This record gives sequence, C-alpha cells and structure tokens, in this order.
Amino acid sequence: MKALILVGGFGTRLRPLTLSLPKPLVEFGNRPMIAHQIEALAAAGVTDIVLAVNYRPEVMTAALKKYEEQYNINIEFSVETEPLGTAGPLKLAEKTLGKDDSPFFVLNSDIICDFPFEQLAEFHKSHGQEGTIVVTKVEEPSKYGVIVHKPDHPSRIDRFVEKPVEFVGNRINAGIYILNPSVLQRIELRPTSIEQETFPAIVKDGQLHSFDLEGFWMDVGQPKDFLSGTCLYLSSLTKKGSKLLTSTSESYVNGGNVMIDPSAKIGKNCKIGPNVVIGPNVVIGDGVRLQRCVLLQGSKVKEHAWVKSTIVGWNSTIGRWARMENVSVLGDDVSIGDEVYCNGASVLPHKSIKQNVDVPAIIM
Repeated sequence: MKALILVGGFGTRLRPLTLSLPKPLVEFGNRPMIAHQIEALAAAGVTDIVLAVNYRPEVMTAALKKYEEQYNINIEFSVETEPLGTAGPLKLAEKTLGKDDSPFFVLNSDIICDFPFEQLAEFHKSHGQEGTIVVTKVEEPSKYGVIVHKPDHPSRIDRFVEKPVEFVGNRINAGIYILNPSVLQRIELRPTSIEQETFPAIVKDGQLHSFDLEGFWMDVGQPKDFLSGTCLYLSSLTKKGSKLLTSTSESYVNGGNVMIDPSAKIGKNCKIGPNVVIGPNVVIGDGVRLQRCVLLQGSKVKEHAWVKSTIVGWNSTIGRWARMENVSVLGDDVSIGDEVYCNGASVLPHKSIKQNVDVPAIIM
C-alpha cells in the first residue's frame, strides 16, 4: 500500500519552534511528530510513503533515512515549487500513488490519534467505492465543517456543512483519508482544495463514505493544541498501561501522565505532573513544579521555578523562581532570567528575557 503525508510549508502556526526545525521533526511525546505516523502506516502494510513538502526538504531527508531502514519502507519527497493546497499534492505525486490500482492513504502531518489504518482499509474495501474520510465527533460542531450522511445510510456522505448555525451533526473531517487511484483523475495540477473541490465532486457521485474514529484526536499544529494533544496522548498511554510513562510510584510524580527520558536529571523535592513530557538530557533543579508542559531536549529548569502550559524549546533555560504559564513557547536556546514571570510569551530563538512578560506577546 501507499500513503501521502501532507507536510506543507513553513509551519507558522507552531512558531517559534519551527524557526529551528521543520514541524514534522518537532518532538511530540519525545519522538518526531511524523514518526508516530510513519510507524502506524508501516504497521498497516504501507511500503511507499510520499511526503508533500514546500519547505526545507533537505533537512528532513537525512532525518527520515533511518525510518526507511527501521520499517523497511520507501520514503520519497514530492516538492512543490508553489503551494498546491490539499489536493494538488496528490496530483503531483500521481506517479507513486497511481502506480497500481490499490487504494492509498492521505493524512495531514499535524494529526495525532490512535491511527486506525488497518481497520480503515478493511472498511474501505467492504463498501468498494471511491473514497473514505475518517471522522471524529466533537462537542461544538459550529466551529467546524460538519459531515452529513444520507438519511438511509450510516456511512455514505450526503453533504458538507461549514460551521453550521443549527445542529446537523457532530462528525468532522479528521484529516485522514483512503482513496482509490481513480480520484487522481478528478484533480488538476494546480492549487486546489480536497475539502472544497474534490470531496464534493465525489459526494455528488455517491462515492464517498465516512469512518468513525475511536479514541482521542487532535490537530497539534498550534501551541495550545500541541499541549492539549499531549494531554490526550499521555492519557491514552495511561489507559494502555504503556511502559513509556514514568511510574507513579516515583516520589516526584504528581497525578500521573508523566513521560521522562531516561537521560533527564531530576532534582530533589520536585513535583511533576500531571501531563508532562521531559526530553533527553533535560536538567530539572530542586523544588521545581511542572504541570501540563513539554520540555524539549537539552533544556534546563533551575531551582524552584514553576512551569505550566508551556513548551520549552531545545537548550533553553528557565531561571530560579521564574514562573511560566498560559501557553508560553520558548524557541531554541532561549534564556529566561531568575524570578521572571511569563504570561503567554512566545519567544523566538536565541533570546534572553530579563523582564516580566505580563500579557501574551511575541518576543522577537
């Protein structure tokens, strides 16, 4: 089987981290975001993966080489000279996606969930039609484009309603599809939207179905959603009894859902959790309080600092008695001074912050 991962461009939604690394290589749960997807695709029998990119493919090529060997798969890049939207990249990669008559997966690189690729392929085969969209149920459908089924059919899609004012359903597009190669004939090589052009055309012919996703789902392309997705992912690991999590019997673990790389150093009298990820070679000083945060490789939190709802970038340092909260994001090699307060600060790489940031701001 084959798959296309829509990587896209610069990753502006996840700044300041993406100023240093393409978004798919930013660690989520201590692994590059894209590693979660590649592993799940390989497990479902995918042998060819195309990454549709229009930003810095050379950085990713070297990083992904090891996955080719690890999972015995072929990874190739389809580089757009201009952004082609969400459908154009399929046409650009037609040589690989359409090389035989087997269906192919398409997914956005920002999505994190328990990827149901095997079950999705079985369901797609069972109805025998052109396409299947994975859908997830949401509590507030008025914020999204909602999928409406045919009245007489549990999975055949009738139409899409963008941000409905009245309730028409609560299933939304989860950014994961399986499509027959015939779909490629519907797409022109130009900037075009799969959601607004291709799918409505398939629906018109009665050829598009939906598949319900069980469990958690999150688009982690923005810092606040990256943190929310981390909480959902850690909770899912807890339910599975995963060995990736740090044991709650550790004196510093507070409330569970804590993932700590074995190379990290934890000081005395710390309180860590719930929902914390600590990366390789991170150093945590004595008396530190961490909650709902992600500390990337090589970062350092000094004594008695308080960190909540924050992403701490690679090699960054948070000073003694400093306080971080309200979706603060530090880029690579940022220094926060002792006793400094950051409320929703987004700090670009290689900056030093010595004054309080009282209201959310981008520090350039």
